[in-house]
Amino acid sequence: MEPRLSYVIGRLDRVLRRRLSAAVEPAGLTLPAYTALSVLRAQDGLSNARLARRSLVTPQSMSEVLALLSEQGYVRRLAQPGHGRVIRIEITRAGSRALERCDRAVDEVEREMLADLDADEAASLRDVLIQCGHALEREGGAQRAGILKSANDKDGAA
Repeated sequence: MEPRLSYVIGRLDRVLRRRLSAAVEPAGLTLPAYTALSVLRAQDGLSNARLARRSLVTPQSMSEVLALLSEQGYVRRLAQPGHGRVIRIEITRAGSRALERCDRAVDEVEREMLADLDADEAASLRDVLIQCGHALEREGGAQRAGILKSANDKDGAA
């Protein structure tokens, strides 16, 4: 019997996280810190809450990540003009250099993972995984399927 797709994806997630963590560790980064720097490279100046959402962690976890990154000199926190309580997070030059070093290591992990696929297959895989993520993120997608509703009715848990 073939394993469930969700099991295969979960197993890949665990192996990939372990390998990526090992790849960024020599630069003194954790995987959440690398992710945060990557997000800031794409959109600098985010608030803690927005950076947390885009990095797929809680705001509390992001605060811990930012404390480490700030201590390393990889990010700086600046007050949002006109909004005294909102702090913007910006990547520093040192943070950009650390990110570039990590990118090379992450590229190597991805090359190894995709070694048996040609360019079209790798692009198709990326597209399909993005579509799957969007399908699960759509509000009420699982509810429409009745999956979570029936589980919640039985035991009160999601």
